[in-house]
Amino acid sequence: MIKAILFDMDGTLLPMDIEKYTSGYFKEIGAYMSSYGYDPKELIKGIWKGTEAMVKNDGLLSNEDTFWKTFSAVLGFDATKDLPFFTSFYEEKFDQVKSTCGYTKNAPKLIEFLKKKKVELILATNPIFPLIAQTKRLAWAGIKDSDFSWITSYENSHYCKPNLKYYEEILSHFPYQPNECLMIGNDVGEDMIAKELGMKVFLLTDCLINKDNVDISIFPHGDYAMLFSYLNQEIFHKI
Repeated sequence: MIKAILFDMDGTLLPMDIEKYTSGYFKEIGAYMSSYGYDPKELIKGIWKGTEAMVKNDGLLSNEDTFWKTFSAVLGFDATKDLPFFTSFYEEKFDQVKSTCGYTKNAPKLIEFLKKKKVELILATNPIFPLIAQTKRLAWAGIKDSDFSWITSYENSHYCKPNLKYYEEILSHFPYQPNECLMIGNDVGEDMIAKELGMKVFLLTDCLINKDNVDISIFPHGDYAMLFSYLNQEIFHKI
C-alpha cells in the first residue's frame, strides 16, 4: 500500500524548459548581485562550481555548506558574508524568473486530489536551492508549500539526485519503507532511479528529460491524464 508520494518539481509540477529557466535565473541574479560588487561572469562560474559540488556531495557537509565552501573558493573570498544579499534576491527579484516557466492547472488539481486520499506528500526536488527558492517555485505552480510534509532544500539535504542516498535521506525522516512510496518525476536519470531503491515510479512525459535515451517503456509513464488514470487504477483502488 502506498503511504507516501514523492514529487519532483521542475518539469513535473512546474512545466519548464530547463535551459530557458537557467538563463533567466542567471540573468536576474547576475544583475542583482552586480550592485553589490559581483562580476556576473564570475558569479555564474561560482554558482556552477558550487552546484557541481552539491551534486557530488558525499554527505559529510550539508549541501548548503558544500555550496558556500566551493562558491567562496572560486570567488576568492568568504562569500557567506553576503548571504543577506542573496536572500534578498530571492525575496525581491526571483519571482521575475517565473516568466520563463509554464503552468498547468493539472498540478494543483493533482495535489488536491491526493490530499483527499490522506497520503503523505513529499517534495523531492533536487536540493540545490535554498528553501525560499523551492517554495517560490511551488507558488508559481499554484501549490502551497504547506501541502507537503517535507521539502528538500540545500539546507536540509546532504546529497543530490541521482544519488540513491538522496532518497534514503528523505525516508530517514519518515516511518516508510521504499515499497510504500511512489516517486513521480519527469527526469529518467534523476527521478526513475528511485525504482532501484524499491519505490514505485511514474515518469511524467510532458517535459520529459531522457539524456541517455533510456527505453521508457520499462516505467509507467505518460501525461497528466495517464498519471491520474494510473493513480486511480494501480494505486488507490488497492487502498
